[in-house]
Amino acid sequence: MMTHDQIYDVIVVGAGHAGCEAALASSRMGCRTMLLTINLDAIALMSCNPSIGGLAKGHLVKEIDALGGEMAKNIDATGIQFRILNTKKGPAVRASRAQADKQLYRLRMKRVLEQQTNLDLKQGEVTSLYFEGNELHGVELQSGIRYHSKTVVVTTGTFMRGLIHIGLNNYPGGRAGDQPSIGLSDQLRVLGFAVGRLKTGTPARLDSRSIDFTKLEAQYGDEPPLPFSFSTDRITMPQIPCHIAYTNPRSHDIIRSGLDRSPLYSGIIEGVGPRYCPSIEDKVVRFPEKDRHQTFIEPEGLDTIEVYPSGMSTSLPIDIQVAFYRSIVGLEGVEIMRPAYAIEYDYVDPIQLHNSLETKMINNLYHAGQINGTSGYEEAAGQGLIAGINAALRVKGQDPLVLERSQAYIGVMIDDLVTLGTKEPYRMFTSRAEYRLLLREDNADLRLRDIGHRLGLVTEKEFDLFAEKRRMIKEELARIGVTRLVHSSDQLEVLSRHGLEDIQKGATLEQLLKRSDVSYSALAELDDVSRETPAVIRDQVEIQTKYKGYIDRQLEQIEQSKKMETTRIPVELDYISVKSLTTEVREKLSKNRPDTLGQASRIPGVTPAAISILSIALKSSSWKENAK
Repeated sequence: MMTHDQIYDVIVVGAGHAGCEAALASSRMGCRTMLLTINLDAIALMSCNPSIGGLAKGHLVKEIDALGGEMAKNIDATGIQFRILNTKKGPAVRASRAQADKQLYRLRMKRVLEQQTNLDLKQGEVTSLYFEGNELHGVELQSGIRYHSKTVVVTTGTFMRGLIHIGLNNYPGGRAGDQPSIGLSDQLRVLGFAVGRLKTGTPARLDSRSIDFTKLEAQYGDEPPLPFSFSTDRITMPQIPCHIAYTNPRSHDIIRSGLDRSPLYSGIIEGVGPRYCPSIEDKVVRFPEKDRHQTFIEPEGLDTIEVYPSGMSTSLPIDIQVAFYRSIVGLEGVEIMRPAYAIEYDYVDPIQLHNSLETKMINNLYHAGQINGTSGYEEAAGQGLIAGINAALRVKGQDPLVLERSQAYIGVMIDDLVTLGTKEPYRMFTSRAEYRLLLREDNADLRLRDIGHRLGLVTEKEFDLFAEKRRMIKEELARIGVTRLVHSSDQLEVLSRHGLEDIQKGATLEQLLKRSDVSYSALAELDDVSRETPAVIRDQVEIQTKYKGYIDRQLEQIEQSKKMETTRIPVELDYISVKSLTTEVREKLSKNRPDTLGQASRIPGVTPAAISILSIALKSSSWKENAK
C-alpha cells in the first residue's frame, strides 16, 4: 500500500451533490481538502430528475445559498425553466423549482471545484477507512493508495453495494453506467454501525424526436424567471417548456401484466422504497381506482434529444416498459434511449450521528446524503454543506455548527434524521417544520446569511449587499408604522378605487397593509416613497407586516422551548441508573443517545413525564452517584 505524502485536513468521499457542497465548504474555510470520486466525469451528475427545488426542497436550496453553498448559483447558471409553485397559497409553502440543462449543471460544478483553492480532485474507489489504533487517519483506495487526513466525510450516495434491477435481471452498479462501491459498507458493519438497505428508481430516458408534442399540453415557466440565489441578478439561459401527458387504463393493464416479472413484486428487491415518490407499478397497484397518472415530459438540456418522464420510474422488464410508454397519448411511437431501473444500496442508520453529522461511534468521521437514508439532491446538498463545515470546524478546534429546528429546514431535516432515524428514504416536506411560517424561502438570507459570513463562506461583496437589504427592510417597516394617511383628494380617489372608503384619516400605512385585501401595490399608489421601494423590499415588508401576529406567536413558542433544546445530555449518562424511568424509555434513550433534552423529547415513546424525570436527574447529578 503506497502512502501519499500529503496530509489533508478533510477528505470527502463521493462527488455527488452532498460531496460537492462538503468539499467546497471545507476548502473555502481554509482547510486542505481532497474530493475523491469513482468517476471525475460524473461530478454533480443528476442521476434522476434533471431539476432542482420543488416543495420544501426549494427552501433547502435557498438556505444552502444563504450559508454560502453553491447549488443555487449552479442552477441559476444552467436552468432552462424556472417556476414558483404554490403561488396561490401563503408565503410559507411557496417553493422554487427549475429544470436544469443536465450536462451544463455537471460541467459548471466540476469547473467550480477545479478552480477552488485548497481543493484537490482525485479519481478512485475508497474501499476502507484507515485507522491507527482506534483513531481515524484517512482512507485506502482500491488502487493501493492510502491518503492521510484529520477528518473524513462519507457521501457515497447509492454506490455502497449498489444493485441495479430491470425486470428479473440485476447487476452491480452505483447507477447505470457506473461501478458500485464495494468494501466500505462491509467495514462499517464490522465497526459496529447498523447498516440497512434502501431502494430508489428512475424513469426511462426517451427520444424526443419520437414524441408527438402536438398531442401534449405545453407547460411554460415564469416570465421573468426568478433566480434561486440571493446573489444572482437575473437568469440569462434560454427558457424552454415542459409537456404534460397522462397514463390511461390500457397503460395500467400493461403494467399489471408484467407484475409477475417485477423485482418489486416478486420479492427480489429487499430494500424499502420511497413512500412519496413511488414507481408507476406501485401507483397502479396502490391506487386501482385512478384511471390515469400525470407525467411531465422534461427536457434534459438545450442540446440533447433526451427527455425525462417524471413520475414514471419503474423496474419492470424492458418489453413491458416499451409497451407501457407507447400506450400514452403522444408517445405511441416513442423510442427508449435508456431503460428505467431500480437500484438497491446500503445506508447507515442516521440515529448513529450527532447533530453535527459526526458519527457517535468514531470521532472525525462524518456522513452526509443518501448514506443517511435521505432522498433527493437538495437534502443531500444541505447535509453535505453542514458536514463539510463541521469537519473544517473540527480541524480548527472550534465548536460545531448545529442549526436548530427554529432556524432552518436543514436543521429540521438533520434533527429528524439523528433523533428518529429512518427506515425508508427521507424526503423534506413543509409539514415537517413546526415553525414553517418563520422558515420561508424568501427570508432564508435574513435567517442564515450572518452565519455563512462568519464562517467565511459568504464573500464581503455578497454580505454588503445583504446588509443593505436588511437595513432597507428595517427602515421601511419603521417608516410605514409612523406614516399616516391625510385623506388628500388623490388618496381618497385611490381608497375609493380599491373599495377602502372605511379607512379612517390618520390610519398608518402599516395598519392599512395589515388588511388581507390590501397589498403593497396599493401603498405605492398612496405614497411616493412606497412607489420607489424595490420589489424585494416590498415583498419582505408586506409579509412581515401581514403575518406579524403569527410570527410573534411562533417566536414565543421558540423562546419557551429554547431551554430544553439547549440542555445537553452527557455522553456518558447511564440511563439504566436513572430511577423512575420505565424500561421502555430507558431502552429507547440508550439506543438513540440523544445529545439534548429537546432531542430526547422527540423520540417516539419518550413521554413528557420521562423528560421531567430526566431533567431533574441532570440537575441533581444523581445518576453519577448511582453509576459509581
